[in-house]
Amino acid sequence: MNKISKNKPAIQSKPAKRKRRGLLMLILPFAAFMLLLSYLEDHKTEIKDRHPNKEVPSEFMPIYKAAEAEYGVPWYLLAAHHRVETIFSTMDPMLSPAGAEGHMQFMPCTFVGWAHPSCDGLGKGDIPENEKTDPAVIRKYGGYGVDANGDGKADPWDIEDSIFTAANYLAKNGAAVGDIEKAVFAYNHSDEYVEEVLYYAEKYQQEYKTGALSSRD
Repeated sequence: MNKISKNKPAIQSKPAKRKRRGLLMLILPFAAFMLLLSYLEDHKTEIKDRHPNKEVPSEFMPIYKAAEAEYGVPWYLLAAHHRVETIFSTMDPMLSPAGAEGHMQFMPCTFVGWAHPSCDGLGKGDIPENEKTDPAVIRKYGGYGVDANGDGKADPWDIEDSIFTAANYLAKNGAAVGDIEKAVFAYNHSDEYVEEVLYYAEKYQQEYKTGALSSRD
């Protein structure tokens, strides 16, 4: 009786298997990179949709540049913070539910200093109005408030003082030495906030490079 032969499946050679595995190893990282890129682009679109574009007002550019020269913090980072915090001082009122005040939204205890006897919790404190703007009091309690215009007051409601205070804060938290993300996170402990500020900072920097902001110096 003749044996019935059965066709056996072809056995792939080891080199062929290795070749296919190597191809997969090349494709998978590329696919992952493309997915990440797509996510980042979608996230930028979300930010743009959440806060419609608003140009940097020309009157603030000299203040940003002066603060940059004084503290080494990029002007476009200051503009981005200003944009996110109060939409270039157009929010009314410029007072958050938590108690952050002024153009750049500082908590009183951050502005005057956490060593102030009334400071705890979120930092609203119970600081007398005359102490809030007193440079001597701010120095005493280790605050970040700055008297930028030399009028004898460091006032979060004054645009120059507020922007210089933001530059002072960001500089002391790493921005002056290039640690931008760390500094922005120190300003507001929110990953979403960091992403939004960095989005606008990059936007304004690129616009400046291409000349879109050159007429506003």
